Order: sequence, then C-alpha cells, then structure tokens
Amino acid sequence: MSLLIGILTFVLIITSLFLVLVVLMQRAKTDGGMGSAMGGGSMESTFGAETGNVLSGATIKAAIIFFVVSFALYLAHIYQSKHVVAADSKLPQVISAPAATSAPVPAKPVTPVPGAAKTP
Repeated sequence: MSLLIGILTFVLIITSLFLVLVVLMQRAKTDGGMGSAMGGGSMESTFGAETGNVLSGATIKAAIIFFVVSFALYLAHIYQSKHVVAADSKLPQVISAPAATSAPVPAKPVTPVPGAAKTP
C-alpha cells in the first residue's frame, strides 16, 4: 500500500507542477503579465489561433487529474491507517518478570563504642 501511496504522491507532484506552468503560460485578457513572459508568444506560433483553447483544455484536464489523485491519496491514507497495525500502538502481550536478584546481605549491627556519651 505504501508503494501505491508513493506513486500517487509522485503523480500529484508532477501534475501540480504541470498545472502551475499551464496556468502561467495562459495569456491574460490584456495581453500582458506573466503569460507573455512564460512563453505565451511562442505558444501562439505553435498552436496558431487555437492557443487559448489548447491551454484551457490542458488546464481543465490537469485540474481533474489533480483532484482525482488527491482524493485517491486521501482514501489510501484512510485505508492504511485503519488496516495497518503499528507495533508501537499496542500494549505488550507478554510481560516478562525482571531478572531475579540476590537477597540483600543484612548489615552488621552497630556496636556502641565504650566511653561514648549516651544521649537521654
């Protein structure tokens, strides 16, 4: 499932870049701005008078692909989160006892020192 998510993420990134470039290449109604700087003039020589129609069609198709792939990624992440069992999310099933330690050795009793003053 993670391979499919990786492939869909790659397709989404490529589609996003293509969509941005196609939108920037379109000419504005005032024939100025970013469209002419990004190659709007060369597009007219390539496609002739149909430049606007070709770029508009490419924008629509890229937007549809973008939304379909985004929705597919959303569904894939939901499926993965419900069906994949994470090792860290469960409590341990078997609890082992700690290693046995030896009994502490009792301390020697303190013997009073002869001649020491006793406190009342």
